[in-house]
Amino acid sequence: MAGIYLHIPFCKQACYYCDFHFSTSLQLKEPLLEALQKEITSRKNELNSEPIETIYFGGGTPSILQTDELKRIIEVLHENYSISKNAEITLEANPDDLTRTKIQELKKTAVNRFSIGVQSFRNEDLLYMNRAHNAVEAETAIKASQDSGFENITIDLIYGTPTLDTRGWIDNLRKTISYDVPHISCYALTVEDKTPLAALIQRKKTLAVDDSTVSDHFSIMVETLNQQGFEQYEISNFAKPGYRSKHNSAYWHGVPYLGFGPGAHSFNGMDKRRWNISNNAMYIQKLNAGETYFEEEFLTPNNIFNEYLMTHIRLVEGIQLDEVEKKFGADYVVHLLKITDNWDKNWYAKTGNSFNLTVEGKIISDRLASDLFKMD
Repeated sequence: MAGIYLHIPFCKQACYYCDFHFSTSLQLKEPLLEALQKEITSRKNELNSEPIETIYFGGGTPSILQTDELKRIIEVLHENYSISKNAEITLEANPDDLTRTKIQELKKTAVNRFSIGVQSFRNEDLLYMNRAHNAVEAETAIKASQDSGFENITIDLIYGTPTLDTRGWIDNLRKTISYDVPHISCYALTVEDKTPLAALIQRKKTLAVDDSTVSDHFSIMVETLNQQGFEQYEISNFAKPGYRSKHNSAYWHGVPYLGFGPGAHSFNGMDKRRWNISNNAMYIQKLNAGETYFEEEFLTPNNIFNEYLMTHIRLVEGIQLDEVEKKFGADYVVHLLKITDNWDKNWYAKTGNSFNLTVEGKIISDRLASDLFKMD
């Protein structure tokens, strides 16, 4: 099995926290979509006819595309790849794009899953993040999607925002639960370098993120969603039974995937990663000229091990020591045990061959993963 990711690099406006590749100008939309289709066609032999189980339209804001444009991309995929009959096809969407008319049009496409970027049901939080929608649009989009027959919906929420106190975060979670969506993704607000949010905080034009608030919100999130029957199958992702994200789960388990569009990444499932140039004009120009529009790297055994750690330490299954030995060798198990023996026992639990983080450990998972890395 394999997956496909399509990066649609257009947005109505820039969210202050976002460091993904995007443009707020649609001037190059048509030539870029033509170049995207050209890339799709040119790479059809890379997966050796493996069936495509998941397709993910990300961005950017892919819901900014017209329905006919989405249909054409999906047609080109079918023309060049073996798409499974029951493939999960996800569209990331902003609430303001999901009008009832747009949703009814999308219902006639192959898209069968929405990832709705709500982030918050509170206008003060949305303004802080410079989101393009408001709270009413967020609720309307969810209800309209469900009314139109979309059952497989995931909602994105952001916690740790300085405008969001404990009561507000609990209200956001309860509001989400009230809509009976089967999947919720919750992310801590992160201040990335070179983003508008980082500049605003540096100039003291807006409030900074408080780490203790982030930790409190995380603990509340885990307790609240677990009580409601959601499985925290990955640190930031919660699902009702049968509704785990197939696409993201494939990433985390090392399944091969192709990434199309500027800034998109690909992985061959073994030892090679490649990524497209993050510049719309250059992506178009180089593809049309038959020039190289990407970079690539071959992973060392330690690189592969470190990537395994980064993903599996976040999963409900945790790190399986027998799997580590089988994949990498006994020396890597010794390496893991030597480091974790010096960790605070409140950070993790070891049962037999399974190694899992506790709630306290999950809060600092990135730091713990980096502790375990092996360097070349």
